[in-house]
Amino acid sequence: MKIEQWFRHPAGIVISAVVATMLWGSAMPIIKIGYEDLGIGAADYGAQWLFAGYRFTLAGLLLIIFHYLVTRRTATTEHRKKLGKARLSRLAFIQTFLQYLLLYVGLSYSTGIQGSIIVGSTSLFQMLSVRFVNSAERLTVMKITGLLLGFLGIAAVGIGKGDLSLSFGWGELLLLGSALFGGVGNVLAKQESRHEPVLSLTGRQMALGGILLIVVSVPMVGAAPFAINGTLFMYLLYLAVLSAVGFGIWNTIMKYNDVGRVSMYLFLIPVFGVILSSILLGEQMSGWVGISLSLVVSGILIVNRSVTVKTMVSRAKEDTQHS
Repeated sequence: MKIEQWFRHPAGIVISAVVATMLWGSAMPIIKIGYEDLGIGAADYGAQWLFAGYRFTLAGLLLIIFHYLVTRRTATTEHRKKLGKARLSRLAFIQTFLQYLLLYVGLSYSTGIQGSIIVGSTSLFQMLSVRFVNSAERLTVMKITGLLLGFLGIAAVGIGKGDLSLSFGWGELLLLGSALFGGVGNVLAKQESRHEPVLSLTGRQMALGGILLIVVSVPMVGAAPFAINGTLFMYLLYLAVLSAVGFGIWNTIMKYNDVGRVSMYLFLIPVFGVILSSILLGEQMSGWVGISLSLVVSGILIVNRSVTVKTMVSRAKEDTQHS
């Protein structure tokens, strides 16, 4: 099966989206463990940004190398296409630099579940921002229903952890900004993937965004505020690989599918985060996680059902016009 066929097939979409969101969900517990082992405090923004900068620069380089190895023997005009520096810089600035610059500070000022709910709004921002690129993708009643179920699913995790609170301050505002840039960046990556292969595009923008994070943080904390040892490289390598694989898969899913159809899968990230935190950090997990997963999956099914019906109606109209 060709790559495009896999990422357009219903089973391919589900499996690929679950893999990507599970990898992203594993990032938070691994980051928490890594920060503790490396002595990076919750308010050490400079060290956190520097760690993220090294992570995304390495992830980008891994993707660039992988793309080169895969395509060097079958190089075509399509593979040689490259996005211009200005548009690549815009994508890197939005999807990697601004999204993660705001995310790390926002998480320090927000509760875990409230942060997860706000970060989950990336799905909403994807659906809203795609309207500027493709006016055919509308925010229908079914999509809104799916989004509400997704937000309720994340809230159910908070009820189970006893961590559901309602407040809005600087932390929540920064997380909302991060979700906005994440959603816009994902849609922008979908648009730009028409001008450069996904793996090359994702790798180059991540490497550039990582370098920007390093440039901002080095004047604050220096180039190595944490010990340079095997532990550091172990965490960096895992987080770089999950970022490279996760973003590589997700941007490919976005390239071949309607944004409204796949955005709902992003609600799985905090659910997987809670499950994996329970496994890796020994945090308590209640039966509410099952309810949460059921709500998110229901939202995904509703949205995909609406997209499938819309596609069938469009095809029926086309067949009628041709007959």
